[in-house]
Amino acid sequence: MAQACIGFSTTQRSLCPVSCPQQSIQLLQRSYISSFPSARLPRAQLIFLSKHRASYAPVRCSSNSSGDGESNRRRRPDYIPNRIDDPCYVRIFDTTLRDGEQSPGATMTSKEKLDVARQLAKLGVDIIEAGFPMASPDDLEAVQNIAKEVGNHVDNDGYVPVICGLARCNKADIDAAWEAVRYALRPRIHTFIATSDIHLKYKLKKSRDEVISIARDMVAYARSLGCNDVEFSPEDAGRSDREFLYQILGEAIKAGATTLNIPDTVGYTLPTEFGKLIADIKANTPGIKNAIISTHCQNDLGLSTANTLAGAYAGARQVEVTVNGIGERAGNASLEEVVMAIKCRGIEQLGGLYTGINTQQITMASKMVSEFTGMVVQPHKAIVGANAFAHESGIHQDGMLKFKGTYEIISPADIGLKRADEFGIVLGKLSGRHALRTRLLQSLSSEDLEALISDEVFQPQVIWKLGDLQVSCGTLGLSTGTVKLIGPDGEEHVACAVGTGPVDAAYKAIDSIVKVPVTLLEYSLTSVTEGIDAIASTRVLIRADHGHSSTHALTGKTVERTFSGTGAGMDIVVSSVRAYIGAVNKMLAFQVGPRSQISNKAINVPA
Repeated sequence: MAQACIGFSTTQRSLCPVSCPQQSIQLLQRSYISSFPSARLPRAQLIFLSKHRASYAPVRCSSNSSGDGESNRRRRPDYIPNRIDDPCYVRIFDTTLRDGEQSPGATMTSKEKLDVARQLAKLGVDIIEAGFPMASPDDLEAVQNIAKEVGNHVDNDGYVPVICGLARCNKADIDAAWEAVRYALRPRIHTFIATSDIHLKYKLKKSRDEVISIARDMVAYARSLGCNDVEFSPEDAGRSDREFLYQILGEAIKAGATTLNIPDTVGYTLPTEFGKLIADIKANTPGIKNAIISTHCQNDLGLSTANTLAGAYAGARQVEVTVNGIGERAGNASLEEVVMAIKCRGIEQLGGLYTGINTQQITMASKMVSEFTGMVVQPHKAIVGANAFAHESGIHQDGMLKFKGTYEIISPADIGLKRADEFGIVLGKLSGRHALRTRLLQSLSSEDLEALISDEVFQPQVIWKLGDLQVSCGTLGLSTGTVKLIGPDGEEHVACAVGTGPVDAAYKAIDSIVKVPVTLLEYSLTSVTEGIDAIASTRVLIRADHGHSSTHALTGKTVERTFSGTGAGMDIVVSSVRAYIGAVNKMLAFQVGPRSQISNKAINVPA
């Protein structure tokens, strides 16, 4: 008998036997087809849905008692590139390190990428798209390192993530991708070419027949290298002609594609449209039974998660996501949103869908990606935002104090979040006496401590370290800053500079020591908590004046890399300086490579 998902309570009605009445299956089939007329659910999935829909009523996605996040997870099916033996299992394809890093300022060093890949493996993602190896030699090396380490670490259950590299439909890109991923136990090449009329006319300047020929030849070429796991994407599929899509996807399958990814590249479709697109592809593509259908939904209209779920419901069995939803323009479908939606509603509303994700690793993954990329998670972001489990309304607080399920459908423990206040109480003008009385008996929240710890843990590779800082400013004279930095050789370097303010003066003093000209693109300062003595969190974004370039995967244009840094401290100038040094260190580490390669000569330490 199939296991029930956590978060559902049994009613007095008994479970349907495995041999479900035919009329029940037909009823579910008609309900599904009314949404996606060309789709057909597998019989096994219909039986599963029929068994559980009537017997389980949704209450709350409750935390399991063991606290390890493992005991209630269903077994992950054995990995076979072009099929999944369990029709309810959805593969999670994480592209944080590739599409996510295309966000402005989200550049990560090779070490940071490896750390993120390790965390993604702890999460249990099925596929890690580790990068676009053709972008630069640094990107190829980073993907290669991930393939060698993370792609060869097999856990006790036999799990090891697939390591994937992106490639345009040309031999040079595919060669670079294979060189990067071939060291993994399960390597994959992901190649793509645009298929919408607007892209064919204005970007590729090619006919449909030419594009089909290129796609077919390049998929076959990837297979000829020895890669038996090849994913093909028709870029801008959401705006492509259906009949043309069926044709090119069919040719890709014939050439050896094992996964067909359907991108809504510009986030244009609505959930009903995208679900029908997946259903139509499943019903009309020749040879589709020999490949996995995947989704890749951008968030331009704020519908990436909804579209992804609609695609999975319609038959896609791989979904492409990023941690915190980062990515090109408005971002991608958020891993945490998609995974938790499937965990909470998979049995009741999605035909029994489930994933292999250890959701208790979500919070750590979110913090790591946020710190390494410098992209702050918006407070009201679903699942991982600072306010996602906070309650200020007096009515809500009273309900939470009586029973958490009144206003929380997910337990913070389910995503690995430990909050200082057990009930998520935030005292404000709308709080009631019940909340005030409870909070007065508890310790203060730990946001300040968490900010300081994160600032230490997630700092980039240390090349220059802040020794001492002193500034003077005000209306009586010029603002000056004196900075002492400790170099990689252990020597102390002191400089003094004048600026328009204390932060500007300190930054100029740092520049005079490091002697690497940079341009400050962004500077932001926020308070972690309320109060005059709150911890300050600073984020900066810099670009080297004679900087590092890479090739953009979608446009093919050369782009200049930018580097972010974050800092925290009680003193806003100290926080600002820590952030700036962090960004400079990240830039220098990216330039000179791993720690063992760093020397005084490599970074031009002044005498």
